Amino acid sequence: MKERQITNHLLMVRPAHFGYNPETATNNAFQSLNPDLTSDQVEEKALQEFDTFVARLRDAGVQVHVVEDTTIPVKPDAIFPNNWVTFHQDGTVATYPMHAPTRRKERREDVIEQLSAHFEVRNRVKFEGTENEDRFLEGTGSLILDRPNRVAYACLSPRTEGALLESFCDKMGYDNVAFTAVDSDGKAIYHTNVMMALGVDFVVICLDAVPDKKEQQLLKDRFAATGKAIIEISLDQMMAFAGNMLQVAGKDGTPYLVMSEQAYQSLTPAQVELISQYTQILHSPLYTIEQHGGGSARCMMAEIFLEEK
Repeated sequence: MKERQITNHLLMVRPAHFGYNPETATNNAFQSLNPDLTSDQVEEKALQEFDTFVARLRDAGVQVHVVEDTTIPVKPDAIFPNNWVTFHQDGTVATYPMHAPTRRKERREDVIEQLSAHFEVRNRVKFEGTENEDRFLEGTGSLILDRPNRVAYACLSPRTEGALLESFCDKMGYDNVAFTAVDSDGKAIYHTNVMMALGVDFVVICLDAVPDKKEQQLLKDRFAATGKAIIEISLDQMMAFAGNMLQVAGKDGTPYLVMSEQAYQSLTPAQVELISQYTQILHSPLYTIEQHGGGSARCMMAEIFLEEK
């Protein structure tokens, strides 16, 4: 059975202690601290943004499975579950090694057990044993998966190690397309999913972030071979999280490209029109989460491809 590229089921984690994490800020250029807000105000605003986002997804017919973050231990990035777990159509659940020690506490077997009451879990794969070797692969932050065509795209960074990427591809049955991507300051882009989003028949990507022309061409060739129309975004749009999007299935299978309000407002009318030829657009304000967490809409959604019981 050919795998689906998009799903109607998402896992999202409602944060207990969202906030700026200095550990992750070391290699996340998208992250900054707003000195005008107290930590309590940041938490409150993030919760409001989270709840509004979930409501908009559910209004569109997306099945959102919300899990409450545990208060202890404190996990400032728990709102981004896609980095520690992936759920696959063959019944596999995989967990991943995280760069920041505080983020390793986000991996929760109880969450997997909760979901297994509703979905078929047939296999568990654990990649996190490499953390003590400083080797990391942060789920679908690191990996952009073309599921039907079995291609894993990844830009290498301190959070995405090449050999571990190879290990994932060998174990999970994917072709490895690794490349280098940098921001306008020449700094490695920390996660592939901030510069690239793959839909059923299109890809949103910042090709300007890929300095090697041969790697650019390799990507273009792969997209052409797999029937993906290329929708390019600029470096400035990437920094507004226009690459951090996820296509999901809403009511009656209607496809939605989900993004933040900031990402949507960064797009040109021509880009919006082009995207709208392939999918509907759903956006929600995530300004506090984006600034303090350095992640946006896509990071907040872990896709569930498991079969329902």
